[in-house]
Amino acid sequence: LAARLGNTPAADGDGQRYRGRGLIQITGRSNYRQCSVALFGDERLLQQPELLEQPQWAAESAAWFWQQQGLNELADADQFNSITRRINGGLNGLEDRLQIWARARAVLCASSN
Repeated sequence: LAARLGNTPAADGDGQRYRGRGLIQITGRSNYRQCSVALFGDERLLQQPELLEQPQWAAESAAWFWQQQGLNELADADQFNSITRRINGGLNGLEDRLQIWARARAVLCASSN
């Protein structure tokens, strides 16, 4: 898992340093690097990963991930399971997510396909 996330060997603390942060839980050294370059034009998140705990960067990192993963297209096609897999890697917690999604759609007055 460490290598897949672009982390260096576990003994140096990359796993903890680049743990999930932001509204969408950006995780791993390589994702922090890519996000940092997109948001700041440099690699500052590698030195200051806690920036993703600040509301502005928490939201902007989620927007970056959403765009980078092509999730608008999936959302437009009402592909909730595919979106969940791209964000979470699987479908754990799906029932809770579906209930929250139904409430959000009702609040936003969005029709269901």
